Amino acid sequence: MEVLARAPRAVRVAIRMHDLPLAAVVVSVWTYWFIVGAMSWRVRRRTRKLAGVVPEQKLEQAMWYVWVPLVALWMALPMIAANGHVPHLSVPAWAREGAYGNVRGLGGVVAIVALLATIECWKRMGRSWRMAVTPGEKTELVTTGLYRSIRHPIYALSILLMTATAVVLPTAPMIAVALVHVTLMNLKARNEERHLLAMHGESYGSYLARTGRFLPRLFAPRA
Repeated sequence: MEVLARAPRAVRVAIRMHDLPLAAVVVSVWTYWFIVGAMSWRVRRRTRKLAGVVPEQKLEQAMWYVWVPLVALWMALPMIAANGHVPHLSVPAWAREGAYGNVRGLGGVVAIVALLATIECWKRMGRSWRMAVTPGEKTELVTTGLYRSIRHPIYALSILLMTATAVVLPTAPMIAVALVHVTLMNLKARNEERHLLAMHGESYGSYLARTGRFLPRLFAPRA
């Protein structure tokens, strides 16, 4: 009971409503972005620059105007749904019943797994982690763990976490946010690949050939 009393209000409400999938999503999404904020602050303190935290490229700057409100909505919509005061933003009654209720339960588990796997990827990135592309900066190329077969496991897991959120909260606004998120992830991944290819040259070209963007390649050329 003491743990429940200390939890955020939205999580407490979701648990009392027996909506554990929604509680799992709220905790996972908010923890995800809290960690991103902490890592961004660490980069800022270490480098004493905004490079790698705030976009410098025109493409990423344009994406930023969409990205910031999208993240705000991603964090806010599940919280609003957990409080349950706005009918059109709450979990639909049909989604709580029958087979889809079980799917929502799976979505809550997937959200937690996606968060934990992302934390592992962040650890592997270490000092090479950046929020944005930094022109002219050559960071270490990480190719261990999930990076061995996937070029952007953090983005892949972000898409997975977003998908889990939309499954648990299948409302029109949440689904719209999810679709925009997937589009941005693809644009950002392609942009980073161009940057890394320019920075690392042939070594990254070889890495491109044997890995998938968000999923492992079924057939990769032998080294």
